[in-house]
Amino acid sequence: MRVLVVEDDMPLRRILSTILEDEQYEVDQADNGEDGYFMASSYEYDLITLDIMLPKMDGFSLIKKLRSEGVQTPTLFLTAKDRIEDRVKGLDFGADDYIVKPFATEEFLARVRSLLRRTGKMGFEGKMTYGPILLDTKQHEGFIHHEVLKLTIKEYELLFYLIQNKEQILTRDQIFQRVWGIESETTDAIVDLYIHYLRKKLAPYEYDQLIRTVRGVGYMLKE
Repeated sequence: MRVLVVEDDMPLRRILSTILEDEQYEVDQADNGEDGYFMASSYEYDLITLDIMLPKMDGFSLIKKLRSEGVQTPTLFLTAKDRIEDRVKGLDFGADDYIVKPFATEEFLARVRSLLRRTGKMGFEGKMTYGPILLDTKQHEGFIHHEVLKLTIKEYELLFYLIQNKEQILTRDQIFQRVWGIESETTDAIVDLYIHYLRKKLAPYEYDQLIRTVRGVGYMLKE
């Protein structure tokens, strides 16, 4: 899963990124509101952690602008502002949860997991399923009928994203941005190659047809 951390305090930004990366999340960072807005509106994320007091654009303005443009990425406010008025304002503008600094690592991660479950991006107990396919999001493993699929990291991330958006058409560009990221040096042609790899892993179980090609657009996972 990919998380955007928008925080101008560099030591805290690095700490948050390390905490998330240790839990196998992929992390992008922004140190001001304008960059955070650009990244959040241009690329797909599963979660945004957002400070309120930011240079160039504050967190309230950022989340209000994103929501007005239809970007519904789950957002967790991290802030030193603990007044009830600030909490209400953040939630009214579109934040999904709120945590006051300083906070314990365990609480931060619990709130992240709770938001991802609430928005359907992570199953309870770290499990995601579609038909016969089961993903263990804690161990980053895939199974069919309790047999291990032996997926590579990118194959797992690709299957995760397909299940996360099951029965929805995903363009090659959407898949490329989500799985390979904005800093990748390859092109979206890699998507077709990894779809081929993933189908080969599913073929022995006769489930390769679950991944459908939408000609000229991309792919979708559909029984």
